[in-house]
Amino acid sequence: MHRTPRLTAAVAATAATLGLCSCGASKGEEVAADAKQTLTVWAMGTEGQKLQAVAEAYEKKHPNITVKVTPIGWDTAHQKLVSSAAAGTLPDVAQMGSTYMGEFADLGVLEPVDTKAFQAADFFPASWENNVIDDTAYGVPWYVDTRALFYRTDLAEKAGVTKAPTDWRELSALATAYQEKAGTKWGISLQPRGLDTWQSWLPFLYSTGGELVKDGEPALDSPATVRSLTEYGSYFDKGLAKKSVSPGYDVLKDFNTGAVPMFLSGPWHVTALKEQYPQLDGEWAVAEVPGDTSGTSFSAGSSLVTFRDSAHKAAAEEFISYLTSTEQQTDWYRRTGDLPARQAAWEQGALADDQDLKVFGAQMKTAKAVPALAKWAEFSAELDTAIEKVSQGAATPEKAAAQAQSAASGLAE
Repeated sequence: MHRTPRLTAAVAATAATLGLCSCGASKGEEVAADAKQTLTVWAMGTEGQKLQAVAEAYEKKHPNITVKVTPIGWDTAHQKLVSSAAAGTLPDVAQMGSTYMGEFADLGVLEPVDTKAFQAADFFPASWENNVIDDTAYGVPWYVDTRALFYRTDLAEKAGVTKAPTDWRELSALATAYQEKAGTKWGISLQPRGLDTWQSWLPFLYSTGGELVKDGEPALDSPATVRSLTEYGSYFDKGLAKKSVSPGYDVLKDFNTGAVPMFLSGPWHVTALKEQYPQLDGEWAVAEVPGDTSGTSFSAGSSLVTFRDSAHKAAAEEFISYLTSTEQQTDWYRRTGDLPARQAAWEQGALADDQDLKVFGAQMKTAKAVPALAKWAEFSAELDTAIEKVSQGAATPEKAAAQAQSAASGLAE
């Protein structure tokens, strides 16, 4: 697809409300990397809280640089970026979630990545692709996550199963055996509806070889989409998965009791299980997602971007290079638990030895990117609606897919 930078409705509205020029204010002449200067950096969530200590270590090695880190909550991050884009007050560097990339590239506020300074081959393929729009990279991968299968090995053995499921047939059979032979209440936890339900379903689509977008157009009524919705919906039809969960549902509580013996999730649950439920040690494991034609998950995480209006692009590039180096990626994992986007960082330290986390590293090697769409929020909402219709029995997979395709028209531009 081809995009030209444009002002989105959200940014235009913000600019009108604030009475500000939406074109972005120039910060003057470019400043050399070795000049004395202050680099402004925005980071979200835990990363925003942890990054200042790393920045201080960087300053000791680069005394001409003062790094000013502003922590921002993920709940306000998008609106703050949108408002700042409208006002021309963006920082020099920011952490950017993978599903934000298309929108802000479309606005024309991101500086393209220097691909001589940063090599795509150093990073997981999908994590790099998450940042590429019209063959131009706009962000450098910082950390990654993906989805894998968590399952209770002790209950699987009770059900007569001694290995992880590797395909859809084995996954469904294990979910059934958990209920019928191990006495669990449910066979698996899959998100039935609500915001970001697509994250639970997307490994099913990608494992069929399906796509969300093809040739710049939605591909939501494809045979692969219908097949994946059919398989996903079967768990609700058979009573193997809950059709409704309360807001803030904590799957680990049911995983601990055995009511839910399987779920798909990210690497943060490895740490959470070890810290919150040490009594389960040796009774659970992680496996790559069971597949149809393949066992393919999706790539998520965050990247680091520089903004076009920054006068400190040279220093910003050096700071990003520091944060994404093998040494610092290893250190950042130690500080935060964020999985490195640089593949070499997986070859040393704790990540080289942790069998559970190594599953996520293997999964990332074959993961597929989520398309970088300017209207991702609207597009993903149509996905959530289609999945809910199927999980609740309100529409057949064929009808839900066709309705999603129609509703998503124009959202993949």
